[in-house]
Amino acid sequence: MKTNELSIYDEDYLKSKIYIIRRVQVMIDADLADIYGYSTKRFNEQVKNNIERFDEDMRFQLTSNEYDVLRSKISTSKPETRGGRQYLPYVFTEQGIYMLMTVLKGELAVDQSKKLIRLFKQMKDFIVQLQNVLPESEIKMLAIQTQNNTEDIRQIKQRVDDLTVVVKDFTDSNIKKDYLLFNGQTVEADIAYSEIYSYAKKTIHIVDNYISLKTLVLLKSVAANVKVIIFSDNVNHGLHQTEFNDFKKEYPNVDITLKTTGGIYHDRYIFIDHGTKNEMIFHCGGSSKDGGRRVSSITKVNDVMLYRNIIDNLENFSKLLIL
Repeated sequence: MKTNELSIYDEDYLKSKIYIIRRVQVMIDADLADIYGYSTKRFNEQVKNNIERFDEDMRFQLTSNEYDVLRSKISTSKPETRGGRQYLPYVFTEQGIYMLMTVLKGELAVDQSKKLIRLFKQMKDFIVQLQNVLPESEIKMLAIQTQNNTEDIRQIKQRVDDLTVVVKDFTDSNIKKDYLLFNGQTVEADIAYSEIYSYAKKTIHIVDNYISLKTLVLLKSVAANVKVIIFSDNVNHGLHQTEFNDFKKEYPNVDITLKTTGGIYHDRYIFIDHGTKNEMIFHCGGSSKDGGRRVSSITKVNDVMLYRNIIDNLENFSKLLIL
């Protein structure tokens, strides 16, 4: 229910508008439009005017079957937001909602975006904790596959003003897009990745479906005794076999293996020294190939035990074949 006339909804209502589609937490355009105080048409116009900011992992259109399944799960519908639609709705992932913060202007838009980001984080943590109770269930898979919040909830509460300033900076055409948020601080993207990789003593495991030559180049200074495994489905064929071969020739001391994610992993992670006392896990809001090009963040995961089984599962997948 609304708490006032400015489309501010209570937490329970907002949580009820987050659905799992394609194993990712999403919200429907009509619901977001209502929450932000727009008509659905006007809301989508604002997005289309800035469509270059919304990649497919941030916003995608439902199929007819997906929409039918979704409607069957909704007990009540608003005629003005769902009835009589002339097109299949679009849905936004957590990253898409983060990007809305840069598109929809005004205090209300910023406040709503921050509230929704917090809710995504809460729901993700809840699902992850259920892994220990239902280790073989679909919930366990959702814990791995759904979007994780790009900022730790504690940092959002403590740095909300700084975050708003940084987001505005990323939308300023006069500022170079070479920076990202690393544990809440603005850091040059290449430096952030280099620092993370320098922590490795034995292994680096990277989970990222969107890779390119830059993904490899950021690893060029990794110590010779460190084994690197990149788990990726190479979506959009961003990395080519000739590029991989050339990199291996130029940097023969970098031990890199490519394996698939089996089509079921969406989040991006970096695992340092998996299974050792030195183990560290970082959640990446964007792909390393795009570091600094859009609003993104890298956050160190505090409870590594909740995420450790991701690599254990991925080890069973096959070698990645690239063109």
